[in-house]
Amino acid sequence: MDMRGGLTALLVAVTLVAAAAQSGVDGKWVFEMNSQMGSVTSQVELKAEGSTLTGQFDMGGGRTWPVENGTIEGDQISFTINRDGRMTYEMKGKLEGDKIVGAAGAMGTTVDWVMTRAK
Repeated sequence: MDMRGGLTALLVAVTLVAAAAQSGVDGKWVFEMNSQMGSVTSQVELKAEGSTLTGQFDMGGGRTWPVENGTIEGDQISFTINRDGRMTYEMKGKLEGDKIVGAAGAMGTTVDWVMTRAK
């Protein structure tokens, strides 16, 4: 294989790996976060299109919080959530197979969270 063929094969492999990581976030998730203020559990739906991440948190009782400013780069995701217009959470996480592990930042504090793929 010449240099150009090797480079082309490498670029194709990198593109396939990136696409697999991005599509790996698509679907339904169960979000759990424990803080001093209590536990939060939510059903979450996420979708990646290119480097854009969209979705929503279903908090129950008809309350939903859309994923805003969402991005995905490889296995790293970030987005914001505006909680009922009163507080904005900055969310960052890492996709690890059927789990996303991350942290939520708001008002100078950070709380760890985890999402597991819904069965």
